[in-house]
Amino acid sequence: FSLTGKEALTHFPSLGPSTNSAQGKAHVKQCDLLKLSRKQKRLCRREPGLAETLRDAIRLGIVECQYQFRSERWNCSLEGRTSLLKRGFKETAFLYAVSSAALTHSLARACSAGRMERCTCDDSPDLENRKAWQWGVCGDNLKYSTKFLKKFLGQKRIGKDLRAKVDIHNTNVGIKAVKNGLKTTCKCHGVSGSCAVRTCWKQLSPFHDVGRLLKLRYDDAVKVFSTTNDAVGHSELAGPQRHSHSPKHAASPRSTDLVYVEDSPSFCRPSKYSLGTAGRTCSRDGNCDSMCCGRGYNTQSRLVTFSCHCQVQWCCYVECQQCMQEEVVYSCKQ
Repeated sequence: FSLTGKEALTHFPSLGPSTNSAQGKAHVKQCDLLKLSRKQKRLCRREPGLAETLRDAIRLGIVECQYQFRSERWNCSLEGRTSLLKRGFKETAFLYAVSSAALTHSLARACSAGRMERCTCDDSPDLENRKAWQWGVCGDNLKYSTKFLKKFLGQKRIGKDLRAKVDIHNTNVGIKAVKNGLKTTCKCHGVSGSCAVRTCWKQLSPFHDVGRLLKLRYDDAVKVFSTTNDAVGHSELAGPQRHSHSPKHAASPRSTDLVYVEDSPSFCRPSKYSLGTAGRTCSRDGNCDSMCCGRGYNTQSRLVTFSCHCQVQWCCYVECQQCMQEEVVYSCKQ
């Protein structure tokens, strides 16, 4: 198992908050509930707080994936996920990237929030992080997060076959996307807001920014094949050379490119990869033609109630009226 394996975005049973006396046992139990390899379970048991962070990362990846693909034929539903992850589609590439990105982001945030025992605030030598901690702020520890993640996913073993290389490449694209959003934030503590005293720390951008970047990478994903590099004597990923439509000219994909090996299905009809688009809501002026795959769409009117004409009464009370308006909903035909 890894967050980029077939179990990557499945729901795991949640555990309630544990008492301090049973915290150790509860942590081990949470690790056992996750579908991990033997090595990963050992790492999980040695890292109190990791199991909860893994579950947070799974939820984060699911929510972001479904948000980014909410208007697409494939809407990142959990149905068909196992079959899809066995193939080398663009959608598979995105799942690997968003899973590794979610885990990288969640681990770094868990460190700075004090939810992990073996890591704390960012300790980059170029920043005065101890002073930042004294002022009540704590840098996100991306350095620990990326180092631990590569150990957890076992990336020291470079895959020999094409699919393994593709999966590792897309996993690293997700990690790089999180790094891309790392910024230095500073706070002034001088008199009258002057910057006579200033502390700085590392802070990750919101995960929505990471998801948006990965969606752009998905839109421009590169189809690759395996080629032998005579200079080093082993195979490498190669794709069509940029600015050239000739398949004879090959170029290595960039480290920020999502890559795939086979064309995706249409996702129009129910299959082992998705439920199809029948019944999906769409925007008549936007994506109905594409999402409904030429089958047309149904139009339905409904009344929606909402608060309106709100007024603030004395002190702390807001008084609103209830208004109704007609809303038109479009959904794809069978």
